Amino acid sequence: MGADVIRIARPQAVHSARAGDPLTRGRPSVALDLKRPAAVETVMRLVERADIFVEGNRPGVTERLGTGPAQCLARNPRLVYGRMTGWGQEGPLSSAAGHDLTYVATTGVLFGLGQSPDTPHFPTTLLGDFGGGSTYLVIGVLAALVHAKTTGHGQVVDAAIVDGTSHLTILLAGMRAKGRLTQERGTNLLDGGAPYYALYATSDERHVAVGALEPQFFDLLISTLGVKDSCPPQHEVAQWPRMRRLFAETFKTRTMAEWADIFEGTDACLAPVLTPAEAEEHAHIRARGIWIDIDGVSQPAPAPRFSRTPGAISAPPAASNGADTAAALQAWGIDDIDALLTSGAAVQD
Repeated sequence: MGADVIRIARPQAVHSARAGDPLTRGRPSVALDLKRPAAVETVMRLVERADIFVEGNRPGVTERLGTGPAQCLARNPRLVYGRMTGWGQEGPLSSAAGHDLTYVATTGVLFGLGQSPDTPHFPTTLLGDFGGGSTYLVIGVLAALVHAKTTGHGQVVDAAIVDGTSHLTILLAGMRAKGRLTQERGTNLLDGGAPYYALYATSDERHVAVGALEPQFFDLLISTLGVKDSCPPQHEVAQWPRMRRLFAETFKTRTMAEWADIFEGTDACLAPVLTPAEAEEHAHIRARGIWIDIDGVSQPAPAPRFSRTPGAISAPPAASNGADTAAALQAWGIDDIDALLTSGAAVQD
């Protein structure tokens, strides 16, 4: 989105950047040994030039390194200091290790995921790390940046995965408050309880997704399926088991591709459940240019889209940690790079 970003990494990082990893695109890698004062001072000189500083360590780590909020804001009062953690900066678990799965479990969100009464299902790391985590970090950082540009005052943005993931459930919180949400998995309107918002197997053991919530979409669904005369009324909950059996039997009569062709472009809100490879080749996905190729690696294009300042990939993924140390520091106006490299404070891979 037009930002000039660099990523500061340990010279011997546990999770080393891999060539072609889309997560590192647009972020040249600078390797600095922050146990050395000269490296810390280099970070502070970068901070003086920066609008945003983001860190993802456990609470208190950057303070011990000398790059905490107080130190950085003293050098640049307009700085937005973003902190990305799982548990947040305070609370009983703030210093404990965790991962997406444990954060989502603790928020109560994992309990309701999936349609099986026996066990919840989790969507890899999409919900916690990326949905409740980095997305909320970006929202907070950009809001704070607007404030800093307006007032001249920076601030700290505490983005925790447990915060954002909980906030994602605000629709469900409203439903629960109105008595429209049970604690039984797979029994509610949006978790598979309603037969017109569910998945169905097809004759080739694939699946279609049905999301015909509104009455006009439901009517179109049952008309196109050819079951309008035998289908119970949409909102007769007592008849939902019979409706589900009717839908299941009907969808079993054709393949996924056949149903996709029948419903393509209609308002019946039905879609085939595609594999990732199939999705990339879908006509709409291709027309939007959602997937792009960088050095032979297929990956999502920048989003969202801007009419005046369209996003672009500013640099390919980092080849390794420290691959861009000299060039990136030079671009940011650091003039003693040779001394930093000689002393070991900075490392060029």
